[in-house]
Amino acid sequence: MKYRSDKHGNQVSILGYGCMRFTTKGGKIDFEKAEKEILKAYELGVNYYDTAYIYNGSEAFLGEVLEKHGLRDKVNIATKLPHYYASSKEKIEELFTEELKRLRTNHVDYYLMHMLNDIKSWERLKELGIEDWLKEKKEKGQIRQVGFSYHGNSDNFCKLIDDYDWDFCQIQYNYLDENSQAGKTGLHYAASKGIPVVIMEPLRGGKLVNNLPDKAKKLFENYEVKHTPAEWGFRWLWNQKEIMCVLSGMNSTQMVEENAKNASEAEVGELTEKDQELLQNVVKAIWEKMKVPCTGCRYCMPCPNKVDIPGTFSAYNKHYIDGKFSALKEYLMCTAMRKEATSASNCIECGKCEQHCPQGIKIREELKNARKVLEGPIYKVSKWGIKKFFKY
Repeated sequence: MKYRSDKHGNQVSILGYGCMRFTTKGGKIDFEKAEKEILKAYELGVNYYDTAYIYNGSEAFLGEVLEKHGLRDKVNIATKLPHYYASSKEKIEELFTEELKRLRTNHVDYYLMHMLNDIKSWERLKELGIEDWLKEKKEKGQIRQVGFSYHGNSDNFCKLIDDYDWDFCQIQYNYLDENSQAGKTGLHYAASKGIPVVIMEPLRGGKLVNNLPDKAKKLFENYEVKHTPAEWGFRWLWNQKEIMCVLSGMNSTQMVEENAKNASEAEVGELTEKDQELLQNVVKAIWEKMKVPCTGCRYCMPCPNKVDIPGTFSAYNKHYIDGKFSALKEYLMCTAMRKEATSASNCIECGKCEQHCPQGIKIREELKNARKVLEGPIYKVSKWGIKKFFKY
């Protein structure tokens, strides 16, 4: 297993265990199976375990396994504050106390603000007194390092990075989403500020393995270097020095063993120009299935009416690649789960965006198409519920 340093010099395994996708049985985590997977990961050098308050049963399961085998002080626990449940500083304390109880520990090594999708979500937390609360917890040793997980655009990401003395952050990033959400821009900006980055969705929830078009599969099969699609996805990430740790939702011991083997071999800068060209051709093969050739360059932004144009097109394309549910989830996160909605329906067709698009996309027309696909009854009800729930 290879390790990289966090902001304070601690060694973190480049492969982290994402504890959201354990196998379930009867609606509950299959304890015996998942326990074997956790123990195998520890045996092979994984020392970073990522869970969250809202991952059903995950915190309690992880806490029980680590306590049972005496591993708590030998690994790092990362979990997340569900700030969307908090309306006061007292509620934040209540939620954190419950998490410590579930995890059977007196401290969290890496504590994230869960799904801070724009700067205004963070500003709301600051109004509740989160900065003083975090300072107190760090002084007491109950929280070792503070970060946030993110699903918004690169502009808001950079604003968040600048607004607090973060110890680390977590973003969705993979070779297909290089310019989506925080993207490469956000990754390099965080690194320029000395903030380590943890990666989630390295394989798009398995889509870069199981949902590849035949043309992309053949490109991998016929290439001189014989890696699996999953291995290419991980090695593309580990090739970048700015990345501290890559999370994988492993749900078999075989998957743990394969990923750990790759994590013991991967090196920064190991991919050749020819390797990178292969992956670019794979991306092109995937893009052929997409509706809008948006690269996420963001030259169209900012929109005068606050439409998240790249985010909308990313979700729109995802509808045809990954399916309706994945697209709806992404679209809600990038447009509705924030103080000011950034939906395609905000568009007033001013045309400013089209003047700057290097791809020559008919943005106004495509936003209308995206709106028809993405803003159906489920989206509208969910958007309304989010506003009520978050008190936006």
